[in-house]
Amino acid sequence: MAFDFKKEYKEFYAPKSKPSIVNVPSMNFIAVRGYGDPNQEDGEYKQSINLLYGIAFTIKMSKKGDHRIEGYFDYVVPPLEGFWWQEGVMGIDYARKDDFSWISVIRLPDFVTKADFDWAVKEATLKKKADFSKVEFFTYDEGLCVQCMHNGSDDDEPATIELMHEFAAQQGCELDISDQRFHHEIYLSDARKVAPEKLKTIVRHPIRMK
Repeated sequence: MAFDFKKEYKEFYAPKSKPSIVNVPSMNFIAVRGYGDPNQEDGEYKQSINLLYGIAFTIKMSKKGDHRIEGYFDYVVPPLEGFWWQEGVMGIDYARKDDFSWISVIRLPDFVTKADFDWAVKEATLKKKADFSKVEFFTYDEGLCVQCMHNGSDDDEPATIELMHEFAAQQGCELDISDQRFHHEIYLSDARKVAPEKLKTIVRHPIRMK
């Protein structure tokens, strides 16, 4: 049976619908950076998703080709995630989606090295006849965070975030969003197929002890 990160690491991918504190270790990702409204049809964000999955499945299916990745085991491609920020805003202003800066990512298994990643970019470029130059190998050490499962539209996230911040304060912590620590979302639903009110999104904010 293929290894499923969501099932094996429930503390990171299956929080409850009430806030909790989590310490997230360093992870490697496939990443694409961009700017602008993620809801724009054929916009930069939606194009980035195609790039991410192109590399993700090239790595996953490497088992069927000549490139052998040391330590490889079969796995389910982890969910799409995103780090978000806006200039001059502590957190997120949902009324200013055109001002979003973002890093769209998919987690890499630990056995994937930078050399394996570089191979996958070259392989995908050759096989898919597409430009993958925007894709990068990204390491992020997230650290101490407050997180919560948000059910529903992203426009309703502020209410969930308020609960997260209240909970963090009760635990003796304060918000620590910066140009190095971001608003983080993990998408457990496919927004193309699921009604907005049924979407499941993990929302995570960096915190520190007061």
